[in-house]
Amino acid sequence: MKSIEQSERWHQRALKVIPGGVSSPVRAFSAVGGTPRYFVEGKGSRVFDVDGNEYVDMVGSWGPMIVGHAHPEVVRRVIEAASKSSSFGAASPNEVLLAEEIIRRVSAAERVRFVSSGTEAVMTAVRLARAATKRNVIVKFAGCYHGHADALLVQAGSGVLTLGLPNSPGVTPGQAQDTVVVPYNDFEAIKELFTKRGSEIAAVLTEAVPANMGVVPPAPGFNALLSQLCKENGALFILDEVMTGFRLSSGGWWHLINAEESWTPDLITYGKVIGGGYPVAGVAGPARIMDLLAPIGSVYQAGTLSGNPVATAAGLATLELCDENLYATLNRRAREVGDVVSTALSQEGVPHRLQNAGNLFSIFFADEEVRNFADAQGQDTKAFAAFFHSMLDNGVSLPPSAYEAWFVSGAHTDQDIELIAGASSVAAKAAASTLG
Repeated sequence: MKSIEQSERWHQRALKVIPGGVSSPVRAFSAVGGTPRYFVEGKGSRVFDVDGNEYVDMVGSWGPMIVGHAHPEVVRRVIEAASKSSSFGAASPNEVLLAEEIIRRVSAAERVRFVSSGTEAVMTAVRLARAATKRNVIVKFAGCYHGHADALLVQAGSGVLTLGLPNSPGVTPGQAQDTVVVPYNDFEAIKELFTKRGSEIAAVLTEAVPANMGVVPPAPGFNALLSQLCKENGALFILDEVMTGFRLSSGGWWHLINAEESWTPDLITYGKVIGGGYPVAGVAGPARIMDLLAPIGSVYQAGTLSGNPVATAAGLATLELCDENLYATLNRRAREVGDVVSTALSQEGVPHRLQNAGNLFSIFFADEEVRNFADAQGQDTKAFAAFFHSMLDNGVSLPPSAYEAWFVSGAHTDQDIELIAGASSVAAKAAASTLG
């Protein structure tokens, strides 16, 4: 086992000054037990903790490190921007350039408004939808996570699911009363809801590919149905691509799937990749909706650090590196990692499902295909915890939750795949030891 003495010391210090010792719940290792690792450096596909331990990184800051940690071009552009000022609280060219790049890649986007987090992006999209339709009801799906805005912490995934909190204290009935939750991938349930309440619905909100209960691809035609129902009933369709945007293709999931399913979202939210590891997110859509935002319209949204010049420089540099060669590499590496892990688990007789959407994937410790939130909850989290810790001890850093996606980057190498394969053989035995 690797020495984690310094991580333990840092965590004890953190527990005295930060709730739970962390600034985001899943980092606390509550779902898997043990001490969180405190990282101090990343290079390409590897991360290093305070004890000097080295790991192949399969978290990638939950997605934005798509070109690897500390990519020289991203670092150069960040230093260049930061040397001029870290923030102006005013308009700057970098945010214009980043918006132009997003619009160039996504034909559904005519305008982009930048914020600092995915939560803010979705919150702004919901506000826009309610203003545009003059309705209140928002429809979301069980297990989909759209940030920690009050009205959306209802049957959410990600950290809420990991910690076993179906909702959050502090969210009043009044704040959540206009949020309706439907089982994911349930065609009949969403049709029935629109039949009964279609005239009340302002928007349907969904992750393009849910990845906060593990990766659960939309059934063929499901998102197309959502778009159709919204159009027929005067509601807006909000596609949350905070996780998938510019990770699965040069234009995100919608761009990737649109050749097979011809539909267009009304609003799209972005984050993660568009900041390249810095706090940038955004909402995009057609001018007729986006121009409802102040100062043109009356829908208010503001933020001192929105469109920050250093963060947008990092995002622009990252997107410029996201070419077709990179996406081909990501797809290949994701297949390779998934295959070696699945093979190891199969050899030890550990029930599991490898599920993916392009290069976004996860391993469910379950017997059957996972199609929704209820299926995801049925997996063996004890087996995952044993697998996770064994992988960590053998030099592979995985998301510390059975309900998260795994992430590859353009920096992962053949050597990394070999290390993951070796670690998986040991970890699969650890998982098998938990089976009854």
